[in-house]
Order: sequence, then C-alpha cells, then structure tokens
Amino acid sequence: MTTDHPVLAEIKQSFAFLEKAVASFDQRFVLRVLRGLPALRKKLTPELLAQIAVMTYPAGDERRSGFVALAGVNPNTDEMEVDGASGATEATTQPLPEIDMYVSLLFQAWLLHENRIDDLRKLSEHVVARLRTYNRRSLDYLASKIWFYLCRGEELSGNLEAVRPILLASLRTASLRHDPETEASLITLLLRNYLLCAHVTQASNLVSKVNFPENAANALAARYMYYLSKIRAIELDYTAAHAHITGAIRKAPQTPLAAGFLQAAQKLNIVIELLMGDIPERSVFKSGREQSLKAYFEVVKAVRVGDLNQFADTIKKYASVFKADGTYSLVLRLRQNVIKTGIRIMSLAYSRISLKDICIRLRLESEESAEYIVAKAIRDGVIEATIDSERGFMQSKEVLDVYSTNEPQQTFHDRIAFCIGLHNDSVKAMRYPMNSNRIDLKNADEARERERELVKEIEEGELDDDDDEDFDL
Repeated sequence: MTTDHPVLAEIKQSFAFLEKAVASFDQRFVLRVLRGLPALRKKLTPELLAQIAVMTYPAGDERRSGFVALAGVNPNTDEMEVDGASGATEATTQPLPEIDMYVSLLFQAWLLHENRIDDLRKLSEHVVARLRTYNRRSLDYLASKIWFYLCRGEELSGNLEAVRPILLASLRTASLRHDPETEASLITLLLRNYLLCAHVTQASNLVSKVNFPENAANALAARYMYYLSKIRAIELDYTAAHAHITGAIRKAPQTPLAAGFLQAAQKLNIVIELLMGDIPERSVFKSGREQSLKAYFEVVKAVRVGDLNQFADTIKKYASVFKADGTYSLVLRLRQNVIKTGIRIMSLAYSRISLKDICIRLRLESEESAEYIVAKAIRDGVIEATIDSERGFMQSKEVLDVYSTNEPQQTFHDRIAFCIGLHNDSVKAMRYPMNSNRIDLKNADEARERERELVKEIEEGELDDDDDEDFDL
C-alpha cells in the first residue's frame, strides 16, 4: 500500500485548516496556512502542482485543465505519479473559494520562483477576476497575497502605471467592505508603485486621504511605515521620517525571510539620522551587516569629520549602490551637513577664526559663500557664534551647559512618547480566542435562571418541609 507524497499531505492539511477557518470564522487557521507558504514554495514541482489541481477540481472544470497545462504536465491524470508515490484522489465536487484561491496562490508563487513573468501576469489577471466576485472575510489574508503577486508581476514586466487603476478601484471596494487586510495590502502596493515611478506628490496625497487599518498585520504595517518614512524624508520632514522608520524596524518580523527589508530600512534610517544632524552608533554597522552597509559607513565617516573631498569621493565611488537602494537623492543632501559639521568642529576648536580660513578648510568658492553658510548654521542652532562682517571673522560664544537648556526635557519627553507608543501597539497586537467569553456568559445565565426559579418556588411555598430537615434552629 503506497502513501501520499509529503508535499501533497501538507497541502491536504492546509485544505483542512482552510475548511476549519470557514466553519469557525477563525482567521488564525488561514494565517497558519500562509506561514508555511515560503517553505512550501521551494518544494513545488510541475508534477506536484498538476496533482494538486487534480485533487482540488473535478473533471471537466476549466481551472483544472488550465492549471495542469500551466504546469506543463501530460493531462492524462491516470498516469501522473510523483516520485513513485500514488497520485492524489481525484476531486468530485467544487472546492471552497478559500481552497480555490489558495491553489491559485501556490501557482502564482511557483511561477514567480521560476521567473515565468508573462505566465504569472496572465494567471494573476484571471485569479483577481475570480477574487473580485467573492465577498467573504475568510478570503482577506489570501486576497492580500494574491494582490502582491499581481503587482510583483507587473513591476517586473515594467507595467507599473497600467496596474494602478485596478489597485485604486480595489482599494475603494475593500474600504466599503471593511476588509482591513486587503485594504492595508493595497495601500502599501500603491505607495510602492508611486515611489518606483517617482510620483512622490501622488503618494503623499494618497497617505493624506486614506486611513491605514490599525489592526493590519505587522508585516504590512512595517512596509507602510517604511514607505511613509521615505515620503516624509523626501518632503524634508526628517523628524517624522525617523519616527516612522524606527517603527518599521521594530514592527518588521525578526526572521531570516525579512533580512532584506531590515537591511533596506537600516540604510534609510542611517541617511535620515545623518540628515537630522546625528551620527549613527557604530554598532549599527556590525552584527553581520558590515558588507551591505559599507557604502553608508564611508558616508558616515565623511560627514563625521566634515571633509567635503572625502564625501565627494565616496558619492562618486558608491553612486550605483545608492541609486539601487533609492537613497541617492537623500545622500546628496548630506553635503550641507558635511559643511555644518566642519563649521561646528572649527567653532569648538577656535574661539575666533577668519572667514578666509573657513573658506580654505571647507574648500568653498568664496568668502561670501563661507559667510552665508556660517550665518545659516547659526540660525539653525548648529553653532553658538557671531559674525563680524567688517573684520571678516567668526567669534564663537562660550559653550553653555546642556543641562541648563530644554534639551534634556525634550529628550525625556521623546523617550516617554516612544514607550507609550510601544505599549499601545503591544496591547493592540494581543489576540484572544474567538467567542471564549460566551462559555462564561452561558454559565452565568444558567446560574441566574436557577436562582430565579428558586426564588419563585420559595415565594409560592412549593418547597417541601424535607428540604429544611438538615437545618437546626
């Protein structure tokens, strides 16, 4: 007697979880199925996918023949075997919509893994057309994944603008249906679409007009905060950008599968900290990230010492890296920070220094440029100094004790706000078994009913004398 292939057994178990999710209205079973998708995707083969189609759809169904043909396997299902194991039992009834979408999702993931982009695009169009005919909350998590693969296929084929109207229309539908998971997924996909096309204004308008669901999954929330941070950084709102990118790093899954996202978030965080005038800790560039963050480490060194020549050489050397990461325009803004750092170092080293020496040390074009830059640094609070334009020098003021200013209070306030936000997010992320309180409510209702019956019997005098024989007066 032969046994099923392990992958087919895993697929059958996933089908059982999806049926249980529909019966109990519990989305945790759907999440359990989706958590196994990354590992399962690597085990899929054309023969296995054909077997899955056979055991999901009955004979004569167009989806069955389409999936078997897409896998490139002989449609003669009686002869299809996998590694010597018996084929799956042939389906005789139509599957649940959840199972149908899950099988479609498996084919999407496999086509992307095999780099069959054209087939992925065609399949995604048919799957989305079927998906939009359903209105079931048990499909929310599956729908968000299906939309991701649709957008990924269009992105790899260069059709970013073509898919945008479909995403916007589906976002309106998801909002009206109160589908938070699909809504969150579509918002992040639209933001990515806009940023890849350099439509920052449209992305900012989208953020201002939509409300990202509070109960969305952490992975979607992390992506949304990452894109929002990039938008705010481009708009020069570095404080908000830093808060968003910090939240994205905190919410991102701490698993090997999320290493790429964490790496991209760390790169953006480093640039934003530099633009804010801070120098990232050296520990950021350790923990196995030395090679991937090497270009940013060189930029940090140039900004830290205020050397324009070193900064220009670093930009020229790693320009391709910054462009690939999408941070090139932000890194170019750091030139002013390099100049400010150099001026700050000179203000601390000299009580008085001529504008000509500043011009020579910073390699500026003229003394007028040096005077303008020093004046701007004073206005921005970078240095405490005055300019004597007649005699052409900068006079540094005495360095004040930082504890006599409002800076410690502001830092303490920021830390308190961060801790409160972390606590609120943790409370929102807590999950409880659905309908667990109904058992206690049922027991309480039964107790109250017994109490009412007892009171009624006492009032009507229906209790026998034998009921009181154990009580001595």
